[in-house]
Amino acid sequence: MTQGNMPLRAKVATQVSRTAAALSRAAGRGDGSVIGGWIGLKIDPDLLEHLAAGRAIALVSGTNGKTTTTRLTAAALGVLGPVATNSFGANMPTGHTSALAKAGDTPYAVLEVDEHYLPQVIEETRPRVIALLNLSRDQLDRAKEVAMMAQLWRTTLAKHPEVAIVGNADDPMIVWAAGNSPTVSWFSAGQRWQDDSWVCPECGSTIERQDGQWWCTGCPLRRPAPQWVVEDDGVLDPSGAWHLIRLQLPGRVNLGNAATALAVAAAFGIRPLQAVPTLSSVASVAGRYAQVDRDGRNIRLLLAKNPASWLEAFDMADNAPTLLSINARDPDGLDTSWLFDVDFSPLRGRQVLITGDRAYDLAVRLDVNDVPFRHVQTFGEAIASVPPGRLEVIANYTAFQDIRAELDRVN
Repeated sequence: MTQGNMPLRAKVATQVSRTAAALSRAAGRGDGSVIGGWIGLKIDPDLLEHLAAGRAIALVSGTNGKTTTTRLTAAALGVLGPVATNSFGANMPTGHTSALAKAGDTPYAVLEVDEHYLPQVIEETRPRVIALLNLSRDQLDRAKEVAMMAQLWRTTLAKHPEVAIVGNADDPMIVWAAGNSPTVSWFSAGQRWQDDSWVCPECGSTIERQDGQWWCTGCPLRRPAPQWVVEDDGVLDPSGAWHLIRLQLPGRVNLGNAATALAVAAAFGIRPLQAVPTLSSVASVAGRYAQVDRDGRNIRLLLAKNPASWLEAFDMADNAPTLLSINARDPDGLDTSWLFDVDFSPLRGRQVLITGDRAYDLAVRLDVNDVPFRHVQTFGEAIASVPPGRLEVIANYTAFQDIRAELDRVN
């Protein structure tokens, strides 16, 4: 269904959605990726379903890496033609609606989906492929426990055997969630954070790990053989061919995100040789990994919102002065006790600055980890406190957005 063939109510809702988003951007109130969809859905509650009809759609979900993998996948699918995507991370139905309304009649779409909304979005968009990245603890004061989320996905996916799955073979929760799906392409990039998958979601027995493999000690659940594997600085495809991956994005975790994007693209008939060159076009993602020069300092922004993503951020960051910023506003989750699940010892030996609404919580955690630090009140004070050169900034969600605003909402 093209937007021209939609019911009149849906056409009106689409136009109003576009206008509201454009006005929001013009007023400097954001990128309009939420308000446009919110108003459109108020006019037509079925608007997302209408906008999705007739498109070949890939969904990307998981606790960490959704936004980056979505951007890489959209770049890969661009080989086929224009691709609609919610590239700024608005990953609930309002954001999906706004993205599709703005895009017009593009034949393809890649949508990042919040883990909780995946069942609803599957029903409304009827995707061709779903990429399942990982599941770990995140905002437990208002989110489901990890095994509960895996159960929700498992139940949902069992109802949609027609959907192809691209799944993380290294995460037991993902393997179990996708266990009843008849068409699964597995990728492997390693699993640095393992503290949320020591217990089998099927039988409750212990999960053992050795030499990159994992298995349940009480039932048949075990790591499947992956078809897409990160090896050195490239990716092995299902044929055994190795492809050098040149990314502008840091860290081994982004090689895994690239492998996922290649696997999703393959489900659309795109060969790796066609898709690989497109991945290098992605330099930053809604401010993530952006580098800005300010007062002789090269500032790089890294988003970290839960224990697993902080572990990856430490791996990406250079050994340079580092600013940590923590808030506990509604989008972040109000409970900061997860800080004690993070090992901050990799920061020893470098200049560490802290700021944010919950800087004192962070101060206690760093003190326990024997990491010296200095508290700064403002981002400007942080810049003035470090010598010329690289400044790494690692922040959780709203703290990240605050700093991004200080840098003129760099993308």
